[in-house]
Amino acid sequence: MSKRLESKYKINRRLGVNLWGRAKSPVNKREYGPGQHGQRRKQKPSDFSVQLMAKQKLKGYYGNIGEKQFRKYYDEAVRRKGDTSENLIDLLERRLDAVVYRMKFAITPFAARQFISHGHITVNGRKVNIPSFLVRDGDVIEVREKSKQLAIVLDAAQSGERDVPEYMEVDHRQMKGTFLRSAKLSDVPYPVQMEPNLVIEFYSR
Repeated sequence: MSKRLESKYKINRRLGVNLWGRAKSPVNKREYGPGQHGQRRKQKPSDFSVQLMAKQKLKGYYGNIGEKQFRKYYDEAVRRKGDTSENLIDLLERRLDAVVYRMKFAITPFAARQFISHGHITVNGRKVNIPSFLVRDGDVIEVREKSKQLAIVLDAAQSGERDVPEYMEVDHRQMKGTFLRSAKLSDVPYPVQMEPNLVIEFYSR
């Protein structure tokens, strides 16, 4: 296991935003970055730093995805027909850990990743323990029977912090949901502004 879990809120302070819109975020108390230089006056950022920040926000939001894997999503988004930035968002939203988080089976993307890794999720009736697994339209995602009464699942399902987006439907009584269609940027309920177009510019320099 990487150190992503223990440093997840450092991402918020470093970027200066509440990435997941959570009440626990330290940005709610201190908007400046961590460390002794966190309160220095900020200079006007360069185009490169703006693009880099957009990339770090998007990577961080989805559980701090590794650079090598994130670059593969960019390459696949370029390869597909249509708008590259929209393709990138669609690929990220199809990650199984993102879907489990969106369906409110886990309270954070990090918790969703761990939940999947521990074998609590099935896709179309088959156990899948790979968080980066990409779901397809019509796939049925379900919490395994023995895991449906776990406190972390029940707490997440009852959380009022966020709503389930329209490109998926969920039955929280059965702890089962269906991924309906591709997600567009305007559909995704990000708590902060995401700029995938700047991410595309970053990689295409």
